[in-house]
Amino acid sequence: MKYQVMTPEYAMEVAAAILENRPMSAAIGAHLEARIEREFTRRWNTLWGGRSLLHGRDAGADAVRLNGNDYLHLTGHPDIIGAQTAHLRRDADFVIQSGVFLLDNHPSRQLERELAAWIGHEDGLLCQSGYNANLGLLQAIADPQTPVFIDSLAHTSLWEGARRAGAPTHPFRHNDPAHLAKLLGQLGPGLVVVDSVYSTTGAVCPLEAIVDVAEQGASMVLVDESHSLGTHGPTGAGLTRDLGLTGRVHFVTASLAKAFAGRAGFMSLPTAMRNYVLSTSYPNMFSSCLLPHEIAGLSATLNVIRDANSARAALHHNTRWLREALSAAGYPIHQGTEQIIALEAGTEPDTMVLRDELEARGVFGAVFCAPATSRNRAMVRLTLHAGLAQAELDHVASVARAIAAVVQPWKWPVARRARANQSKQE
Repeated sequence: MKYQVMTPEYAMEVAAAILENRPMSAAIGAHLEARIEREFTRRWNTLWGGRSLLHGRDAGADAVRLNGNDYLHLTGHPDIIGAQTAHLRRDADFVIQSGVFLLDNHPSRQLERELAAWIGHEDGLLCQSGYNANLGLLQAIADPQTPVFIDSLAHTSLWEGARRAGAPTHPFRHNDPAHLAKLLGQLGPGLVVVDSVYSTTGAVCPLEAIVDVAEQGASMVLVDESHSLGTHGPTGAGLTRDLGLTGRVHFVTASLAKAFAGRAGFMSLPTAMRNYVLSTSYPNMFSSCLLPHEIAGLSATLNVIRDANSARAALHHNTRWLREALSAAGYPIHQGTEQIIALEAGTEPDTMVLRDELEARGVFGAVFCAPATSRNRAMVRLTLHAGLAQAELDHVASVARAIAAVVQPWKWPVARRARANQSKQE
């Protein structure tokens, strides 16, 4: 993999290309070329063997695809498609502008209020993505005088939001309220940041204990519900509402690209803070608003999700069934309990072998590696959804059993760590 660097010879080549009307890329700087070589090309050529770890085979029509985030299997739902297309047909008179300019009579404002009421909060804001919601909210509520106490497995967007705010950031051990309490005792009050369900492992946050500790430390709480909104709680309103914590959690964020199967993000906040956040959150200020047909689709999706108890039940059934089957086959998936299943092979070469073995037999997950995970904690993430048939679950389990002798999950680092921890406890 070689990049063009500006030299006299290359300058002559560019001049010739211009004269001959040939397309040509501009040369990159020598420093950038060295950085790409150091940070990526060596990894590509050595650990990845000259091919992408993230992109394997094309999934055929009969593949079992567990590499998406549509947990309730809503893509193509007629009510949602109908709402989108009806809006496209009847209303072509709208202005594309930053969300900060939208007035209270805009359809997005109604959806913001509906989403906030659904999860038990006073108000909220829509934005382009869950990433932007976390980045923009943290930028607005944290600063160099506000310590951020963040779970070590929290989503990258939360870490980036704290960094953008210039806040002192203190990670605490994953799902460890005692460690959080120790840090709060040492460093004083601030903002506690967690995911409700963690995006790489499917682990559930001990939210009640975390909130108790945060309150004892006089700290605010932000919960990212991207992987529990729609799938958990009454009418899918999330874990915070399910646990009766809405009056004790200050902010809830979510990507609406998961159970909502759309393209947006959401943050809850008090109405009194709304204009402040709109005036300080760069992702909201400098991004265009959602399109009207997207708002219509998300509004229809909210109605579908509220009534999707059978889909939620199917999702939880599929999760329990496949987790039990994989555990019985020797796969160390003890890190989580929910619809996200981490097959944590560890090294990137071992993860590529795992990916290839699965895909060769028609099972497609999503590869996660650094920076989405820690170094040497790469994985194939299997994401389950409500629409999986029993035959598809049977096939995944059968494939897992068939390739176990090749990928040897009992030798993965995560399995060795689990055995070591068990030995210490005994």
